[in-house]
Amino acid sequence: MSEYQAFVVELHDNVAHVQINRPEKINAMNAAFWTEIIDIFQWIDDTDAVRAVVLSGAGKHFSSGIDLMMLASVANDLGKDVGRNARLLRRKILELQASFNAVDTCRKPVLAAIQGYCIGGAIDLISACDMRYAAEDAQFSIKEIDIGMAADVGTLQRLPRIIGDGMLRELAYTGRMFGAEEARSIGLVNRVYADHQSLLAGVLEMARDIAAKSPIAVTGTKAMISYMRDHTINDGLEYVATWNSAMLQSNDLRVAIAAHMSKQTPEFVD
Repeated sequence: MSEYQAFVVELHDNVAHVQINRPEKINAMNAAFWTEIIDIFQWIDDTDAVRAVVLSGAGKHFSSGIDLMMLASVANDLGKDVGRNARLLRRKILELQASFNAVDTCRKPVLAAIQGYCIGGAIDLISACDMRYAAEDAQFSIKEIDIGMAADVGTLQRLPRIIGDGMLRELAYTGRMFGAEEARSIGLVNRVYADHQSLLAGVLEMARDIAAKSPIAVTGTKAMISYMRDHTINDGLEYVATWNSAMLQSNDLRVAIAAHMSKQTPEFVD
């Protein structure tokens, strides 16, 4: 694993802990963040020893979203030609989208552990994760509306499938803050923990539980669920039949059945 400016990455018990590490800046997403997250999740995808991922933020807050200094630097690159400005902005937006697409398309389950502020671009980020968990002090806001723009890095595209269309519209149109219990009630987070320490402990334990399962089965399950976002039930049934025609030949199936019959804990190779 490499050294990163915006992250700390650790691997224990087949779980990669990816921590945003700019607590003095409320984990704001600077230029290094957007490029490094792609490299990190490429490493995760390529490394069979990683079977699950926990994404967290160092310090009191998960993340305050995109670094405003980075936005200012993009604004400084704009000139007088509207067409060229549009071309530059579109290219930049697509680059930022690619950073969170790397999280979304990762073959391994990604669990977000959220405490304190989770604002603006941080909502885009957690929307790209498989599951989300929060400490009681977590505060959420789709903040882009308050700075005069539409969220453009995934929130408006992914959240309707997580919390529903009507609730997303309310939160996106108003930009209002909402807490951990409301986030749980609308399905944004699966569970609320008393504090940051118990949050991290609980989410890491859940990730270790997932990592103990057959990596072939976990990867296949994530692929099938993701496929269903854009396809019909019949498409999904056809796809899983084709997928499992190969994957059911994995030795993991025999290992799991033998362990179940003997009431032992199965151990799967990477």
